[in-house]
Amino acid sequence: MASVKAPVLGKTTKADLPAAVFGEEFHEALVYEAARADLAARRQGTANTLGRGEVSMSGAKSWRQKGTGRARVGALSVPHRYGGGVAFGPSPRKYTVKVNRKARRRALRSALAVHAERNSVAVLKAGDFDTPSTKNAAAALDKWGAKGSVLVVLAAEEENAMLSFRNLPKVTVVPATAVGVADVVGHASLVVSEAALEILESRSGEVKRGSGAESEGDQE
Repeated sequence: MASVKAPVLGKTTKADLPAAVFGEEFHEALVYEAARADLAARRQGTANTLGRGEVSMSGAKSWRQKGTGRARVGALSVPHRYGGGVAFGPSPRKYTVKVNRKARRRALRSALAVHAERNSVAVLKAGDFDTPSTKNAAAALDKWGAKGSVLVVLAAEEENAMLSFRNLPKVTVVPATAVGVADVVGHASLVVSEAALEILESRSGEVKRGSGAESEGDQE
């Protein structure tokens, strides 16, 4: 498999990307299903309404059937009356969509490979940020020529880099253990630290037959 290279952010050199990950052939159907599952899992599903039998209102007939000169009527809790219950309203539910582990990993590889193919991925040396510096982070992105929204993927211990990038407009910082397919395909540019590359390679690698272990962030 041919080697895949990407520019190093803020420098003139290039770094090698894992060919097994960034050289994956794009699979639109898998990427769609994985991104849909990612977005669905983020929904709280807490919307709730009271039905006719749940509103605090008497279920007795409002007035007698005949003799009043008014139209006949039943309980005031019906949906078309003020204060009545909601007809077919939402109730708490889960929006989780299951995607098989093997398909989810291939979808992540496909999404990452799109950025490699479009030359919209750069490697970050997080050690260059001894102290947080939003100015240096912005300068590095400008020098690279990042356009549109930027996704910065970092390892958990790279706090200085996280603090440097998080306040920039159109920049989203995500831990490598939590980044999903929806995050990758939803941004125009991708910046990955060297430590995060190893985590992504582990999370998106081929599933070995008979292996029951799952990496962090790879749960259903």
